[in-house]
Amino acid sequence: MGVVIELLKFQVDPNGRENFIQKDAEIWTTALAKYPGFLGKEVWINPNNATEVVFIIRWESLEQWKAIPQVDLEAIEQKFAQTLGDIYQMVEVAEYQVRKFPHTYS
Repeated sequence: MGVVIELLKFQVDPNGRENFIQKDAEIWTTALAKYPGFLGKEVWINPNNATEVVFIIRWESLEQWKAIPQVDLEAIEQKFAQTLGDIYQMVEVAEYQVRKFPHTYS
């Protein structure tokens, strides 16, 4: 099936944005990296909107991503929320598949 992309978009207090990104790397990325199938994560910031942060997480397969126990995810989120306080809100969650086409050059 190929690589699956998890897209998470957040609205973040601009004054806390760098701390949000740093704590996400320390808490969420470190935790997710321990699970099979985790391929990596990118942080996208919008140069025209200081409140917007997007995380792009790559998974080897949908099955591996969805195999993470819900109780684990809730525990990680609780730790993250306690660390940061009320400075962020998730505004979009999406899932994509990476489609690879053979390259053709003329």
